[in-house]
Amino acid sequence: MTDEESDPPGSSPTHPVDEILRTTRSVRRRIDLDRPVEPRVISECIEIASQAPTGIPAEAWRFLVLNQVDPKRALAGLYRRALATLAETLGRPVKPSQQHLADHLEEMPALILVCAQGRPAPDSVPLQVSFYGSVLPAAWSLMLALRARGIGATWTTLHLLHEREAAEALGIPEDVTQTVLLPIGYCRDAVLRPAERRPAAEITYWNRWEGKGEDS
Repeated sequence: MTDEESDPPGSSPTHPVDEILRTTRSVRRRIDLDRPVEPRVISECIEIASQAPTGIPAEAWRFLVLNQVDPKRALAGLYRRALATLAETLGRPVKPSQQHLADHLEEMPALILVCAQGRPAPDSVPLQVSFYGSVLPAAWSLMLALRARGIGATWTTLHLLHEREAAEALGIPEDVTQTVLLPIGYCRDAVLRPAERRPAAEITYWNRWEGKGEDS
């Protein structure tokens, strides 16, 4: 039986989509720092990302693309300070790949900062979940769209330790919330494979939290 014949009648093949979902990894080192990522390609990926599901407020996402030296350097300095704070808090050095990203952040062809209009409610978990749940799917869709075009990215939020300083450096209004930073660039000799993860049976409950197995 061919792959096409194994799909249910009336359905479209999902295998290429599954492959992208399984192999979208953080790419920190194997990035071609000398090859620009075309603004046209970035805009195309953002168009795709803006099709992500959203709640309230609708379409509050905003994308700040940094592809010039000065704004990238400003954010990179804050990122390195945050990484040093993290290493001190952990009491050990960070992973070499994390340090490599920090050391070369301003050399990345582009940095995309995914933001949201407004601020999350400070005392309401439901409203916080709704707020972030209305922007983070777009950030993930953006990372997937980039991956499909051979562009590596890293999902990081470390710079948020200095959110206000980043906002001042980049002219971000006070009523805009920064979320995920995606440093991006075309992959160079990167082999992206599925990660080792716990099987679904170990992390899935049915009908009640303590229930394991579909028939529980």
